[in-house]
Order: sequence, then C-alpha cells, then structure tokens
Amino acid sequence: MRTTLNGPAEWQSSVIAVPPMARTKELDFAADPNKRLIRHLEAGGISIIMCGGNANFYNIAISEYEEVLDFLEETVGPDTWVIPSIGPAFGAMRDQATILARRKFPAAMVLPTTANFSPVGLERAIRYAADKLNQPLVIYAKTEGYLSVDQIAALDRDGCVLFVKYAIVREKPEIDDYLTRLVDAIGTDRIVSGIGERPALAHFRTFGLKGFTTGSGSVAPASSTSLLGALKAKDYARAEQIRQRFLELENLRDTYGPAEILHAAVTLADVADMGPVLPLMSEVSDDLLPDIAAAAKRLKAGEKAVEPA
Repeated sequence: MRTTLNGPAEWQSSVIAVPPMARTKELDFAADPNKRLIRHLEAGGISIIMCGGNANFYNIAISEYEEVLDFLEETVGPDTWVIPSIGPAFGAMRDQATILARRKFPAAMVLPTTANFSPVGLERAIRYAADKLNQPLVIYAKTEGYLSVDQIAALDRDGCVLFVKYAIVREKPEIDDYLTRLVDAIGTDRIVSGIGERPALAHFRTFGLKGFTTGSGSVAPASSTSLLGALKAKDYARAEQIRQRFLELENLRDTYGPAEILHAAVTLADVADMGPVLPLMSEVSDDLLPDIAAAAKRLKAGEKAVEPA
C-alpha cells in the first residue's frame, strides 16, 4: 500500500473507486471476495480505493475496524492508495481517528450526516479529526446545507482538506452555483467529481475538475479508467461514448439506491460474491435482479472493447 498522497497529481492519476464491501451470511467481513474485487479494480488500472458509503462504513462496527484496516493494508498492491472513512457520528469518528493515527493510511474521508448536527459543529469535528490524525481529510459534500463554501475554504486554508468529494446532485450538472463558488474559493485541484460517471464529463468540461470517483467502475474499472484518460485528453466525444456505457446501471442505482444496487451488481456480474448487505441498508427486491444482472453484465462485457487510456 502506498502511504502518502503528496499532491493533486497523485489523486488525479487514477479514478477513485468507491466499491462495496463483501460480507458473510453472518454479516462478518468476508476477506476472499473483497480480495477478488480489489484485484479486479487494480487490473482495470485503478490505484485509489476509498471505502465510504458503498462499503457501508456508516455502519461498520468499531470492534472490526482494525480487522478491516489490516486486510486493506495487507491486500492492496504496493502502488495502491486506500482511503478509509470515519464517522459520521462523532463518537465513531473519535475512536476511528485514534485507530487510524497508529496506521499509515494516506488520508481518511469524513462521512456526511443529516442527523443531530450543525455545520458549525461539523466543522469542529473535522478540525478535531484532522488534528488527531495530523493529516488533511477528504470532505464529502453531499448537500448544500452540509458545509458552506466559506467553511470549506477556511478548512482548506488551515490545512484540514485533502480534497472535496463533490456529490451534490443536479438535474443539469453543468449548471451549479455552489460548485462555481467552491471552485472560485479553493480551485479545481482540491475538488473531485464525486457522483460517478454520469456528471463527470460536465464537471471536467464546464468546471475544470480533474478527477472523479466511481462506484460502477467496480464492475468495469478499465472503462472507467479509459473515461478518465479521455477527459484528461479533452476528447469529449470519446468520453461521452464511454460515459453512455455506464448509464444503464447508473439509472438503476439512482432510482433504487446507489449502494444497494451496486452491491448486487458486483455479484451478478460475477466479479465477486458480495454476500448480504450490512444493515441499516436493505437487500434489493428480487424483481429487480434480472435488470441489474443484465445491466451489470453488459457493462462488464464492454471491457473487452476498451482501448488503452
């Protein structure tokens, strides 16, 4: 595992995968399928893995947190970065930051919350965790009421921000006043398009962003890597062709639950058996499985036609 992220060029060098995490029938951590998924991602050119919402780090037990970190450190390749998550509850954040402070992970992401918080209190928590870890954090901006642009800019000035995972959904992603103001405040190097392939083209072309996260890249990592290459080359026609391949699965995720659908898709595409989802999420209904399987298999099959990025 690589242990330092020294600057934007490094987190812009790869698509940032946000994969699901496999569980046993007893809801314990399942090492073998998780290893298989990691190898699939790395074979597709992805060298940054961020464990967040799709991996259901919201509900991970503190008692197994170190076990999962041990596995990640020992399993990923020597050129792969891993960014685990902390929070969203402050109690979990404190315990997890204490554990991570003993480790060599290059960064951590703060999971967003909508319960029992205020933006001012959240900023205090982020500053606490950054100080405890002695490193900047990934900030996950999912709603406008989460943190203001001014707060993020202040956190950035004080060295608390590695980058922002920007994930506020817009009907037209190229029209986004908040993102415009955020770019003006902290620049493009510290903002990553954080909603998968769907808005990535608009975020690169309109706002000048230079990196994006992928969930569906867990099924088709080489395609996601090829999309990043096309976006960097400003080959927007090719980027759009690649982006279109993801929309069938992304439409299902947006309609029925991004994490739950992705969890099932990785299994149904025969990438790795993810097992059951960890509560508080729920399994997708059986009637959706044929559509998920078809979309996931078509996306994975398209990997054979991917040209090198």
